[in-house]
Amino acid sequence: MIDLTQPEVKLALQVVQQGADVAQQVRTAMADRNLTKDDLSPVTVADFASQALAARAMQQATPGVALVGEESADELRTDEGAEVRKLVAEFVAKFDADATESSVCDWIDYGTAEPNDCFWTLDPIDGTKGYLRGGQYAVAFALIKNGQVELGALGCPNLGEGCAPDMGKGVTLIAQRGHGSWLSVAGGEFKAIHVSERSNIADARVMRSVEDSHTNASQIDALNAALGVTADPVRMDSQAKYSVLAVGGGDLLFRLLNPGREDYKECIWDQAAGAIILEEAGGRITDLRGKDLDFSQGRKLLKNTGVLASNGVFHDAALAAIADVCTLP
Repeated sequence: MIDLTQPEVKLALQVVQQGADVAQQVRTAMADRNLTKDDLSPVTVADFASQALAARAMQQATPGVALVGEESADELRTDEGAEVRKLVAEFVAKFDADATESSVCDWIDYGTAEPNDCFWTLDPIDGTKGYLRGGQYAVAFALIKNGQVELGALGCPNLGEGCAPDMGKGVTLIAQRGHGSWLSVAGGEFKAIHVSERSNIADARVMRSVEDSHTNASQIDALNAALGVTADPVRMDSQAKYSVLAVGGGDLLFRLLNPGREDYKECIWDQAAGAIILEEAGGRITDLRGKDLDFSQGRKLLKNTGVLASNGVFHDAALAAIADVCTLP
């Protein structure tokens, strides 16, 4: 059983629940307003507000511990960012009366720390396209000590009972190494969860993104054919996929390399929380060569190539199929 009164556990739950709450409030109030990063991926006011609240909670609960986040306040501090800066401060102030435009920027930048021996990592809104379309997304928060994920939480505001991909009342998941994975639906009691025990590969449900452009769709089709998978895929965005895997609603997840991006390395905040939640639920996660994910290399998984996640039963077969179908750098 996980101890929900433990300070680190309480902090993790506060961060993902507040992040989910502010994200939902932002989307309701201004669903069609967003910024654009240099790489043209959408960034919403919710990203900044979620990270600001996480940093504020950390400063109060674990002062001095580093936060490695996805966002910085550089854009918000400019004249061009004034309108968004004002909006972010307004939404954060609904949760913390001390929030000002200046303090919120400072809180966001608290998340620009570099990894060390003990730090938290945050993806304030994982699955921004899912968020903007009103689909699935997640707030992901994890504690990494000496290069290993020790604690992780996911807030998935649009998932429902059983973590089905259809719209629900929201779930929160938390896992601590050695203490299992736990799920709360709509703020209810936390219950232990476990991956599927499905053993017929034809029935394996492969987790896929809503948009095929997010991965190498043709190689996933080839892998399915090589494995003999005939079941329909489960399509959704973000680390919410790990939630579905952890409760047995899916069986395989491939994070392949897109053509022309063979040197791509995963960011730690995109994998840390989901990884420990899946592992503690009895699943398995490695890179595409079968190597454990190495979180000791900074902000990216520099020693890993892609990701394979599974219920454990299908993992070796999937690795063999990857070796046959995919050309890895």
